[in-house]
Amino acid sequence: MPFSVKGPVMGDIRVTLPDGSERVLAEGATVRDLAASIGAGLAKAAIAGKIDGVQVDVVTPLVDGARVEIITDKSADGLDIIRHSTSHLMAQAVKQLFPTAKVTIGPAVETGFYYDFDVETPFSPEDLARIEERMRELAKADIPVERQVLSRDEAVRLFRDMGEEYKVEIIEALPEENVSLYRQGDFVDLCRGPHLPSTSFCRAFKLTSLAGAYWRGDEKNKMLQRVYGTAFADKKELEAYLEKIEEAKRRDHRKLGRELDLFSFSDDVGAGFVIWHPKGAMLRTLLEDFERREHLRRGYDIVVGPQILKTELWQRSGHYDNYRENMYFTEVEGQGFGIKPMNCLSHMMIYKSQLRSYRDLPLRFFELGTVHRHERAGVLHGLLRVRCFTQDDAHILCTPEQLDAEIKGVISFVNDVMGIFGFDYEMELSTRPEKSIGSDEDWERATGALLGALKDSGRPYEINEGDGAFYGPKIDIKLRDSLDRKWQCATIQCDFTLPERFDLTYVDADGERKRPVMVHRVILGSIERFIGVLIEHFAGNFPVWLSPVQAIVLTVTDNQQPYAAQVFESLRTNGVRVQKDFRNEKLGFKIREAQLQKIPYMLVIGDKEVESGTVTPRFRDGSNLAAMKPEEFVAFVNDEVKRFN
Repeated sequence: MPFSVKGPVMGDIRVTLPDGSERVLAEGATVRDLAASIGAGLAKAAIAGKIDGVQVDVVTPLVDGARVEIITDKSADGLDIIRHSTSHLMAQAVKQLFPTAKVTIGPAVETGFYYDFDVETPFSPEDLARIEERMRELAKADIPVERQVLSRDEAVRLFRDMGEEYKVEIIEALPEENVSLYRQGDFVDLCRGPHLPSTSFCRAFKLTSLAGAYWRGDEKNKMLQRVYGTAFADKKELEAYLEKIEEAKRRDHRKLGRELDLFSFSDDVGAGFVIWHPKGAMLRTLLEDFERREHLRRGYDIVVGPQILKTELWQRSGHYDNYRENMYFTEVEGQGFGIKPMNCLSHMMIYKSQLRSYRDLPLRFFELGTVHRHERAGVLHGLLRVRCFTQDDAHILCTPEQLDAEIKGVISFVNDVMGIFGFDYEMELSTRPEKSIGSDEDWERATGALLGALKDSGRPYEINEGDGAFYGPKIDIKLRDSLDRKWQCATIQCDFTLPERFDLTYVDADGERKRPVMVHRVILGSIERFIGVLIEHFAGNFPVWLSPVQAIVLTVTDNQQPYAAQVFESLRTNGVRVQKDFRNEKLGFKIREAQLQKIPYMLVIGDKEVESGTVTPRFRDGSNLAAMKPEEFVAFVNDEVKRFN
């Protein structure tokens, strides 16, 4: 397609590129033509485009005066398009292999894509392999992907004639008069697009798993067959991702939790309720002790609230109307009670227990509070999603003038804690939704305080417009683990509802009653969830300060038992978390077992150590330290621990 950087002639169009430069092309030129005018390499890499910010197919004609961007397979937008198109490729393969299957929806998601099917018999792993093989055949066939626009009535007739009742339901609910479809060979799907130019652009994909999913996420609807997969621009990226998935399986906290004897679940107890074994309980205790120390250092007051509160209190707070499906209720002597799903109401009662002055503020109430939430069985997942868990909840009550400093203090707190555990993190600000309570002034002040704290942090952040809670804006903080996965942990939430509903006040300098500002916040969030993340992040190799067992004393033969017992007792009485293995087994076997338990230090006691009154520490990675006296080893471990405490 000829182009010019000079002035246009009759019938030409001018477009602006992201760098501000302009291109002049003949009328009717497409996104692909624009890419070709820039270079052959870009034309080959182009899979879609953006015209004035709207994603379009590469064959879409350009508009005079538009701002145009070429989307390649190396961009984030390009990856989403590749994955969405691959989900269509999978649906086409399924329809060819299982003609009676009905298609529903198949979006791209963060790690790949999925498609839900209504099938008579659930797919087997063998079916998954067949589907993937047919996808490869279809990709190799280089089938063009074409967009078609129909009226809503025409589209309904088309899909009804095809027997695709789910597509008919979706189309009938659409507000638009016209809808777009995408065809590739014998397959047609309802979709806004854009999509890859042809099936041959699906070069690197893998179907990863099967699951069940209710239509529209409603348990009252039919259970569908969900097929998950992933796709990338090239095979190298795909292989790297699949290796990461295998590593994630090796690090799965449910697997390591059993192997390291940390925790278990029991059908006799009930789904979603964790049973902590001695080592797991120690890990949890260490984490909770760390939390208490860090909060006390920062001026928080530790409080404890009851597990159940009167139903009337939950009605007053609004939880009963908005959250009761996730709560457990009971009755005592004719009085209704709700088991707490969160800790805030007790903290309100503490604040109201006495008259507060502006001189008392800010007040920071912190509780490691155990809560119960009724989660559906289908979403329970090890420690990451349970029905009973403990949160590091705090509620800050302050004057409007103190809000900025308090939010900055929480962000600083999060930064310090994430650094101790070795996590990077991302922050998002969610602003006022359409439906909200509170005055414009309240929202502006709170949003400004959150935004100012984010700017002052010096870290990148994103803004989610309109995604705040109805009662206030919030900051969500997501950590990244060693496998580059994101986990929601800390939250900083402004709340205009509870101070109003519970009539919280303070007396200002002029003697007038004023409403305090309230901030909900968690640092780690659910302790159970955070431990699950820690297990996978460290692959069970906890740092010494956090290890349930820091050292194990091993004997070479029975001859060393008397001295080894002295060493064991000395370490234990001096605060080292230590175990012993004096069994009459080969030393290599005992070392291997200790390594499998991921114990940081193995103290091997042989004749040489007995004679010299020393120990020889061996780290779990196989490296050795020089021989040292038991008391020197105690000091060595304590020094490591002090670096974090």
